[in-house]
Parts: sequence; structure tokens; C-alpha cells
Amino acid sequence: MIVGIGASAGGLEALIGFLGNVKADSGMAFVVIQHLDPTVKGMLPELLQRSTRIKVIQAKDGARVNAGCAYVIPPNKDLSLLRGRLHLLDPVAPRGLRLPIDFFFRSLAEEQRELSVGIILSGMGSDGTLGLRAIKEHSGVALVQEPSTAKFDGMPRNAIDAELADFVGPAEELPAKLADYVRHMPRIQRSDPPIVASMASALDKVIILLRSNTGHDFSSYRKSTLYRRVVRRMGIHQIAKVTAYVRYLQENPQECGILFKELLIGVTSFFRDRAAWEQLGKKALPALMASRPAGSTLRAWIAGCSTGEEAYSLAMLFKETQSRLKPRKNISLQIYATDLDRDAIDKARLGAYPETIAADISSARLARFFVKEESGFRVNKEIRSMVIFAPQNLIMDPPFTKLDMFSCRNLLIYLSPELQKRLIPLFHYILMPGGLLFLGSSESVGSFTSLFAAVAAKERIFRRREAVPDDAQLGFPSLFSRPPASPSSESETPEKPAASLQSLADQMLRTRYAPPAALVNDEGDIVYISGHTGRFLEPAAGKANWNIVAMAREGLQHDLSDALQRANRTRKPVTVRGIRVGAGSEERTVDLYVQPLEEPRELMGMALVVFGDAALPIDTVVKLGPKAEPASASRHGHLERQLKHARDEAKSNREEMQTSQEELKSINEELQSTNEELQSTNEELTTSKEEMQSLNEELQTVNAELQSKLDELSSSNNDMKNLLNSTDIATLFLDNALCVRRFTLQAKTIFKLIPGDVGRPITDLSSNLLYSGLAADAKEVLRTLVVKESSSGTKDGRWFSTRIMPYRTLDNRIDGVVITFANITDAKNLEADLRGRHRDLERSSARQALANLDPKVQAQPRVSNPGPKTRITRQAPTLPGKGSKP
Repeated sequence: MIVGIGASAGGLEALIGFLGNVKADSGMAFVVIQHLDPTVKGMLPELLQRSTRIKVIQAKDGARVNAGCAYVIPPNKDLSLLRGRLHLLDPVAPRGLRLPIDFFFRSLAEEQRELSVGIILSGMGSDGTLGLRAIKEHSGVALVQEPSTAKFDGMPRNAIDAELADFVGPAEELPAKLADYVRHMPRIQRSDPPIVASMASALDKVIILLRSNTGHDFSSYRKSTLYRRVVRRMGIHQIAKVTAYVRYLQENPQECGILFKELLIGVTSFFRDRAAWEQLGKKALPALMASRPAGSTLRAWIAGCSTGEEAYSLAMLFKETQSRLKPRKNISLQIYATDLDRDAIDKARLGAYPETIAADISSARLARFFVKEESGFRVNKEIRSMVIFAPQNLIMDPPFTKLDMFSCRNLLIYLSPELQKRLIPLFHYILMPGGLLFLGSSESVGSFTSLFAAVAAKERIFRRREAVPDDAQLGFPSLFSRPPASPSSESETPEKPAASLQSLADQMLRTRYAPPAALVNDEGDIVYISGHTGRFLEPAAGKANWNIVAMAREGLQHDLSDALQRANRTRKPVTVRGIRVGAGSEERTVDLYVQPLEEPRELMGMALVVFGDAALPIDTVVKLGPKAEPASASRHGHLERQLKHARDEAKSNREEMQTSQEELKSINEELQSTNEELQSTNEELTTSKEEMQSLNEELQTVNAELQSKLDELSSSNNDMKNLLNSTDIATLFLDNALCVRRFTLQAKTIFKLIPGDVGRPITDLSSNLLYSGLAADAKEVLRTLVVKESSSGTKDGRWFSTRIMPYRTLDNRIDGVVITFANITDAKNLEADLRGRHRDLERSSARQALANLDPKVQAQPRVSNPGPKTRITRQAPTLPGKGSKP
């Protein structure tokens, strides 16, 4: 037995715990698939060898797998298994999107089938989940590490959530569980075990318990498959006899639910059997769409849809085919996807799938049809709206009808041959003319080749033939079987052959001696007349009507209608003799012969009605000789014929009533099916409504948060505006290109600014400031990040202290400069006044000093009004550019 082990982040500790508890004589081989760095040489074999008694080696290409050994995948390789040998492959997917565990598990499932074992240990993501699905499909077993004991629980939890785990426990305990399971393996190694009477009786009891607990009848399930699934569950529970397992089912009703899930085999994937989907998209689907009128809606049914991958695959393929179709038609597709498993239907409705689906879906399809989420991918609304999911039993519940396509893949193989023979004609019944039947790779239509023609035989794609199945083969009473529509009554007129003795003789024979006949379609409308039929047919009064029953003469209509119905129903010839036509002297006896046509193909579904004069009835001899019977005998015979005709008519009415009842039953089934569709649609609408309500609540929450942020921002802006205005400092905000970003009201007194100047370079602005180097200084500040201060005047005599500093964001990024202009005119005036006073004091002090030194000066009288030379004048400060610097 070969056991596959998948691990990723935190997997080394789990692998050591698992392999450390594997016995050397376990008789099993282990293949370890670990997510490894492709650029680093692998050392995992050496690390694992220290903690286990079995031999651990790195896998080599072509190496045979031997029991008692553990093989470790090398870095930057994919590993596969074929005929007991390992094969190394270069990975195709880019780094970060590789799924080596799924790749090997699928190979293991194909190779070992019911003997395959997959183990998922610690790791992030969902790699391994799809591989476990493949193992479970082939009746293998899956073991998963308890998420609470895993260092990273992503991979184990995904496997458990997908309901794929047979055993869950700490890594150290899984080897013991696996060994217990292997001890019960001999029972399930026989692929086709003989089912003896006692075992068959026990299986019947299992079916009864399943029916009582789940409501579903598995009596038509293939017995060998049922046996293998039962024995598999027996191995898991270590039960030796089927009778003991029946007892276990009785005592543990939850086991019935688990066995029910096992029997459903809900294994699927996107575009499973890729070659079949390619043929469907390139050949079958375009032909189907081309045959339907523009504006129509195609109806498809996916039976056994599981978690919805196949239904969404068909929706995506339809969209791709529609975009390629030339000329493009406005055709829509409605898909009905059903399954017995309600849990699977609920998951399918969500349309959410793990990241591992990237292995089955191209990147182009992922980008077009999916929305990336934190946990994986979700189908977009366009694809989701095309599919309606509903629980349904294909065998017991009424089917969907008038379908353009029906897919029943990998379901028939689990059903008994008798049930398959009932279902194939049912598939023919529910499909429209030209509809497609899509089966699994191991399924076929069997002996019903008259009902379905192969479109792609290898890929199991079939087209509905125009044939009528036997009513006894259908799974429910069918509608009155109608032959296929007849070809047009207007046939091309062949060229007139050259006159010859043979043709002239044939024409005379047909005209004078051949019986009158009419060729009619399935509705009874005449498409061709041969010979003289005037004695039997005449045009009906009123609007032109070419129906042969409406044109039949008096006395012929009832028998002709009855004969046509019987011929169409049984597809066998019908003969009616001794029909009284006319009255009085024109009364005559007619024989009627109706032959349904199957060949040639052009006449299939039509019927040939032949009229002939019957021999003279015995009761008319009364007029021909003396030995004639009395007239009462003629009257008696006539009454007997009328009674016989009345009985035949009553019989025909009863048959018509039975047919009508069958039609009503079928219509009732269709109505039930339609009701289920409506219920399903209602559920979808309810789900959509809940989703919309939830989305609306989320939007309201986000809107409230945004509104709160806007209010805070508005309040902050108001505070900032009032703060800047209250400082009475002109401020100018420039970006890295020295373009105006924002300015305060005070800046308008220096620069001629208007709101439209936002975004303009500062060099383009008109200014009263006498500071020609402002732009150059701003660039210097951006370059050096050093604050620069200076004083400058204006043309109108004002003075400003200019300060240029870098504009820093909260994340410490330089995003321009801030220039402030503080008005210092008063300070400058005060400074000039103080300088003048200082000079006056200096002169006064100098004069006083001279007076003290020179007595003459001291004796001079004081002058009250000094001359111009002693006059003190107050100078105004000199402006920059007019002879002095500030």
C-alpha cells in the first residue's frame, strides 16, 4: 500500500510526529509531498531520518516504491505515480500557484484506486483538498491532522470543511488509526466480490435503514458499488461482518447520514475531462446555438451537480462560445442544477471555491468569470445568475422537460443496468429535438442508438434522434407518442421522363387499376393523392382544410379517424372492412387500409391510406332473386353493423380517454416540475434578497463611516482655516513644482490671487512684494531642506518677514514648501524712529561736550529757534533697491 502525505508550513513538526510513530514492519510505503523552496537544496530526508525507524530517501525519477520506505519530493519538482514507480516532472504552474499535493494525490487515486490513502498535515492554503476528493471518488481513505494541533490549520481545516476526512486526530495518533484500517483491508481488495444470499439480505437491510433515515431509496444502486462503500465504512469502524454493521447502523443513526454522503460520491471539479468539454465547446454547443432562433433561451439540466463546479463550467463555456459565434446571436442560457445532497446544493449556491481551483481553470477564465476573495475565488454575478440550484431525486422526482441540453455525468455508472435502461428513454423524452445529452467517460446510451446519435462518441456527447421510444421503457407514463414532424408537403417536381411504352403502361395501370390512396402526415393532413379519391373524399365546407378526416365522406369519418390513431400509436398496419358509405341508392361498402411508413427516411412518420370497394354484402341479394331473404333480415343486419360500429367507437373513445389521462398525468408531472422550478427560483430570490439586505447593511455602515470622516474632515478644515486667518499671517502653500496649492486670505494683500490661480506657478503671479529671489529661495529650500528667513518690503511701503520651510506630510515625506509673510511694518517704523532719536541724542551729547570745553560757547545766549544747520530731521527708512539694504 502506498500512502501519500501532504504538508506545508509547519509540516516538519507534524511529519516528525507522524513518521516517528510508524512501525518498521507496517508494510506500507509513504510518499511525502512538502512545499519546498525551489532555490534551496532539500534537507528534509536527513531531518526526518533522525526521528523514524523506516528508511527516508529523496524521490528519484523512475524509482520503484518499496514498503518500509518514505520518499520525499525534491525541490522544484512535481511527483507522479505510474505502475508502482515514481516519476519526476518539471512544474508547469508559476511559483506560488503550484499544487504538488493535489497533483500527486490524483495520480495516487488513479493508480491505487480503492487502496489509495491520503493524509493532510499542517499547512497554509487548501492544497490537497482536490486530491482527497479524487481519492474518495475511488473509495480510498483520507486522514487529516486535528486543526487545533497543527501549527498552521489552513490545509487540515479545508479538508474537514469539504467533508472529506475519514479520520481526524493529532499527527502522532494517525499511524495507529491507519494501521487499524489496513488490518480490515482484505475485504475491499476484491474489486467485484461475489454477493451471496446472506450478504444480499444484509445489504437490503442497509438499504431499508437508509430509506427510513434519509428518505432516499438505494435499491436501484449498483450492488457491487454499494457493497464496496459498506465494506469501506466497516473498515473504518473495524467491523468484521456486514450483519454487525447493520446493527451498528441501527444503534448509530448518524452513521446512516455518513454512509448516505459516501454513496452520493460528491466528487467533481471544474471542466472535468477537459477533452470532453473542448469538444462540447468547439463542436456540439455551437451547432446547438446555431439551430436555435435569435432571442431564444436555451434550457440545460445538470443532474448530480454536487457543489456546482460542472454547472458553472457549462455557464462559462456558453459565454465563451457565444462570444465566438459568428454571426453573434442574442441567445441566453438557463441552467437547472440538481443533486440529492442538500449540503452540496447550499455550497453550490454560494459559488465560493478555494484557491486550488486555479489548477483546473485558466488564468483568463479566473480573471473573466471569478472575483478574488481572501479565502479563494467566487463566481461573478453574470455566471451565478445563469444557474438555479435545487435538491432533486433523478429517479423519484418529476424531471425537467423541454430541455436543449441534459448532462448526467458519472452518475449512471453507480446505478443498476435495469434502471439505466429506464432512464435513457426518459432522457430522450425530456430533450427537445436536436437536444444534447452529455454523459461521463465511462457511460453510454447502450442499445438505445435509435434514440441518440453520437456527436463525439469518445467524449460521450450525443444528439437526440427524431424517434419514438417504447412507452413501456419510460420511467413514468408518457404523452401520446407522436411521430416526428413530416417533411414539407411541397416537393420538387421531378423532370418529366421521356415517353416510353413502359412509362405509359405504368401510368395507365395506376390510373385505371391501382386503388385510390392518400399520403398523410402525423396530423392527418394530406400531402399527396394517388388515383381518383372523389368517391371517398370531398372538400369540407368553409375554410379550406386538407385534413383527411375532415374530407372523408359520410360514414367514413369515424372509422378513418380510429384507424389513423391506432396506426400512429402501434406503428403497425390497420385494416377496416365493410364500412357503409353513403345512403339510399348511393350506399356502398368500402374497405380501408392504413400503413404507417418507416422507410424511406423522407417518409418516416407518415401514413399511407388506401381505399377500396368491398364485395357486395349478403343482405343486398334481396333485390336480385326469388330466394332473397325478407327485408327484415336486411334491417337486422344493418342494426348489427351499427351496433358493432357503436362498440368500436366506444372502444376507441375509451382508448382516447386513457391516452388523455396519460397526457394529463404527464402534464401534471410537468406542472410539478415547473412548480419545483418556481420554488427553486423563489429560494434563489430569497437568497439574493438576503444577500442584498446584507450588502445594503454593509453599505450603510461604510456610508456612515465615510460621513463621519467627512464631518471630521470638514471640522478640521474649518479649524485650520480659522486658525490661519486668526494669526493674520499671509501663508502660501506650494507643491514640488512651486505651483500654488492653497493660500490664506491675507496672501491676497501681497499677491493678486483668485481661486482659479490654484495650480499656477508662483512665477506667473503678479505681486506687490519687492522680492525677486523668492522662487529661487523656495527651490533652494526644497533642495537643502533648510528653513530660510528674510525681510522684504512692498511697493506701497509695507514690510514683511518672509519664512520659507519644507512641507512635510504625516509620513515624513517632502511635498512642497510653505511660505509665510508676517507684517513687520510697525516694527520697521519703530526701528526708524528709534534710530532718529538715537542720532538726536548723539548730537545733543556732542554739543554739550563742546560747551563744557569752550567757555565762549557757554556764554552765548540760547537761541530759541536754531538755524537750518542745527535743525534735526527724521529720516524715513530707506527701502530696498533705493540705495541701502534693510
